[in-house]
Amino acid sequence: MTVYSLFYCLFSPRNPKNTYHFAILFSKLSWLFGLKVTIRIPESAKNNGSVVYLANHQNSYDMVTVSGAVQPGSVTIGKKSLVWIPFFGIIYWLTGNILINRDNKNKSRNTIKDVVDQMRAKNLAVWIFPEGTRSRGRGLLPFKMGAFHTALQAGVNVVPTVTSNTHKQVNLNRWNNGEVIVEMLEPIDITQYKKREIRRLMEDSHAIMLEKYHQLNKEVNRPDTNSDSRD
Repeated sequence: MTVYSLFYCLFSPRNPKNTYHFAILFSKLSWLFGLKVTIRIPESAKNNGSVVYLANHQNSYDMVTVSGAVQPGSVTIGKKSLVWIPFFGIIYWLTGNILINRDNKNKSRNTIKDVVDQMRAKNLAVWIFPEGTRSRGRGLLPFKMGAFHTALQAGVNVVPTVTSNTHKQVNLNRWNNGEVIVEMLEPIDITQYKKREIRRLMEDSHAIMLEKYHQLNKEVNRPDTNSDSRD
């Protein structure tokens, strides 16, 4: 994949179109891990345009599960440290995704402004893991505000996308590791919120995703987890 990405991106490095292409390629590798991934995307998603996609972040297998839901015209926002991951890091950078320094609050604020400017100029959608870190079996963690600042500043809708629990699901010594469901929900209408209502938007988004997370876990008969550490 690294060699292929180098050649593919050679004449068009950092092009946002690359993100969709490689996301779909990664999603096709799910069979290598014995996973049957069911992707549910509403027909209306084709008309989402510039939005902020939210996705729960569980572990490294997200790259072959959640990736199947990525839509054309989308890029992801990730930590700058991702670029140092062997093989994957160079692909992530070359395919046009946005890297931010979360350890520096001033730079992060400037990055949000840059992201908003890019979204407006290129009619771009961005994928963000609002938990800010892998949950690793702790359910749906509390959200950070960056994704919601971005949505409200850009004036675009928020689109929740939820993946059923995959914690400890993969055993590399067996061929069949069961089903994973990735479901994209209808957009949350941003016009219901004022710019100062970031926390309300964040909490509403969390509640919607938490409910869907529980539903999907029951559907695939996976153990559920206590998803809201604020309770």
